[in-house]
Amino acid sequence: MYYLGIDLGSSSLKLALVASDTGLRKEMISYPEQEMSISSAQQDWAEQSPAQWWEYLVSGVLRLFEKAGVPPSKVIGIGIGYQMHGLVLLDQSGDPLRDAIIWCDSRAIDSGLALGKSLGQQYCVDHLLNNPGNFTASKLDWVRSFEPELFAKAKYFMLPGDYLAFRLTGVPSTTSTGLSEGIMWDFYKNGPAMEMLRAIPGATELLPQLVPILGEQGQVSSSAAKALGISAGTPLLYRAGDQPNNALSLHVMDPGQVAATGGTSGVVYAVNDSTSFKELNRLNHFLHVNHNASRRRLGTLLCINGCGILYRWLSQLFDGLSYTEMNKLAEQVPIGSEGLSILPFGNGAERILENRNLGGHISGLNFNRHNRAHLCRAGLEGIAFSFYYGFELLAKEGVNTQSIRTGNDNLFQSKVMAQTVANLLQVEIEVFETTGAEGAARACALAEDRKIEFKQMILQDYLKSYYPEKQNKHYLEAYEVWKTELLKRIQEA
Repeated sequence: MYYLGIDLGSSSLKLALVASDTGLRKEMISYPEQEMSISSAQQDWAEQSPAQWWEYLVSGVLRLFEKAGVPPSKVIGIGIGYQMHGLVLLDQSGDPLRDAIIWCDSRAIDSGLALGKSLGQQYCVDHLLNNPGNFTASKLDWVRSFEPELFAKAKYFMLPGDYLAFRLTGVPSTTSTGLSEGIMWDFYKNGPAMEMLRAIPGATELLPQLVPILGEQGQVSSSAAKALGISAGTPLLYRAGDQPNNALSLHVMDPGQVAATGGTSGVVYAVNDSTSFKELNRLNHFLHVNHNASRRRLGTLLCINGCGILYRWLSQLFDGLSYTEMNKLAEQVPIGSEGLSILPFGNGAERILENRNLGGHISGLNFNRHNRAHLCRAGLEGIAFSFYYGFELLAKEGVNTQSIRTGNDNLFQSKVMAQTVANLLQVEIEVFETTGAEGAARACALAEDRKIEFKQMILQDYLKSYYPEKQNKHYLEAYEVWKTELLKRIQEA
């Protein structure tokens, strides 16, 4: 028998079929083959069709079973991971009223600022409500303000994963972790943030029913069963946004454990058990997938926009030099890149820099000494240093980092990058060969209270570790040079 894992991104759907007893991958695909389209009617807008998500899910699932040579009736549980912070609005009939406003849409920033101001800074701190900024709550308020006739027709608001769950089960629902990512969860009262919702007139009536993050959330309806071939009554057992789901996929579940990703942007997701945070602008706080009232588990997230995009820019600058070749060049250059330093903040405003848009900067360039190998190393070090700068911010908020886990599909494949972070933090970095779709599928075992088996499923994906070197003086010196340049640029901004 098998579990089906669904990972809805903004570029594609990843689907995984894993054995329910061992968690081993039977098959995995990405669908569609071309990137999903994102419409942008105005600058800084980003929308996708929820109905198209469902069409792609149906086609992708059918292809997955065809490739696997497994009848859909063998699926005994379904898990969902999904792109965070989006907004889907449904009418009385369960049809989308408009395209989804997705995570990278920034039209609602002013709405979010107004919501935060109406609640008051101290209230937000006391109830651990992040600055609403550009999250789901602010997008909902934007629709209310600028599309009032449409808002009046709304029956439910949902996150992207909630919509897929609705199409699978026919039951409108959401989760506590989903509400927390939308800035609609009150950490102090351990329930929906009703004050936030009341600040958006009409929003409280649109709240779907709450279902557990892990556990039966509904069953596949007869109409969904007909479309997918999966048996009616198959349970939906898990649902979480992409960052909590990525952490679960790496078995990052307890305080001190951190999941890190170095993709186009860099993400650090640190699990902790505290609600005593003062920093609500540069850090985001969500309920983790294993949170409950008696055993708090929060995920504190920081994001670095200028990460892999810098390395891609360098690759293009070097006529398409592969990342593998660039990594080899970087290893030829000593720590500190012989005085060359790069600030990788050229991908828009950075939340960890209090929404400043500093731009990318290269400093200390010497035409007689530095070549493209130095640029490769300085680029990787600049990214690694920006991660460490973020970890310093986490440490000030009392977040303890004991270990880091990452997938094998991002910048942590670079020895220079990974070793620099490990040496600065003096922690082990463990690398795993896994995906969010596989994690969502395996979460079904956790939902069935098979905790030991779930952990074993994850640990079988372990590849290697980067261990910290005790002698890290040169790394710290290079970081201080980089940080001095960063602070100078911040002061000048």
